[in-house]
Amino acid sequence: MSDEYDSIVRAGISLPEDSQEGNLRPQFLNEFLGQEEIKKNLSVFIQAAREREDALDHLFLIGPPGLGKTTLAQITAHELGADFKVTSAPALEKPKDLAGILSTVSERTVFFIDEIHRLKPAIEEMLYIAMEDFELDWVIGQGAAARTVRIPIPKFTLVGATTKAGMVSSPLISRFGIVQRFDYYTGEELSRIIKRTAEILKVKIEDDAALSLAKCSRGTPRVANRIIRRMRDFAQIEGNGSVTDEIVGAGLSRLGIDSLGLEKYDREILLSIINNFGGGPVGAETLAISIGESQDTLEDYYEPYLIQCGLLQRTPRGRMVTEKAYRHLGVEMKSRLDSGEQGTRNLF
Repeated sequence: MSDEYDSIVRAGISLPEDSQEGNLRPQFLNEFLGQEEIKKNLSVFIQAAREREDALDHLFLIGPPGLGKTTLAQITAHELGADFKVTSAPALEKPKDLAGILSTVSERTVFFIDEIHRLKPAIEEMLYIAMEDFELDWVIGQGAAARTVRIPIPKFTLVGATTKAGMVSSPLISRFGIVQRFDYYTGEELSRIIKRTAEILKVKIEDDAALSLAKCSRGTPRVANRIIRRMRDFAQIEGNGSVTDEIVGAGLSRLGIDSLGLEKYDREILLSIINNFGGGPVGAETLAISIGESQDTLEDYYEPYLIQCGLLQRTPRGRMVTEKAYRHLGVEMKSRLDSGEQGTRNLF
């Protein structure tokens, strides 16, 4: 496969233009579209914490990339009127990195750690004490003269975000008082988000065009915002400046994005299973090698949406393409017996 930046719809990969997304992010809960149950619950918890003049309980956000976990963490800080500090687990290489951040927090600061499932054990252990007792364990001296002291820190709110809840240790999860799980957005919700983004970008968009873009945005606001930027470009250069359904159809075709939001990489995965493994089953490692991707990328970024669309199945024996995938790709479906024999031949 080609470079990761060729992919518009891989929400887990940050593109250079995503750094411009700050002006698109809502600042308060009433501006945040979608995830209604999470907003309702969080609104209550935030209001209660403000009335008590206390720090909000630690908040754990679970869900696929691009659904708004970072944005909701920022909104939480704004709603609380608190400072906001942000980092990612891979950036915390040593305990002193975490201590350096926590030693500078003020009362009720919201501290956001992205990809929290990637924390190193030593840092995680330090975080336990900080979350529970609001103290830092610090070693002074070396060798026989070394001793541990506990340094008090202000009460803060840790917001941890992950795309892989199963990789977060039970002791860490148990220290979060509030756990919220993000779902993919509906077409109607994404259509509203697209219209809001278009308004901020000062570009006109027709209702049917917004709905068409919503259908191919993979249930993900980050993808929707990327696509509306590209449609703005097509409308500016090849249209009258307004994003119409005609502009969307032509633009998506140029970008290689189909009506379900699949890019060429998604189609390569499905076609590889069909053509090389008789429709499956095939193991994830073998499939990843056949398409020239890592297994983690396959499982984290491509498979979830293909499964959600009903195009791919995970079975105990491996990955299998569904009948719906054959229809979507316009490929004739062979008998299951023929597929099984072909798949067996390709394993050796």
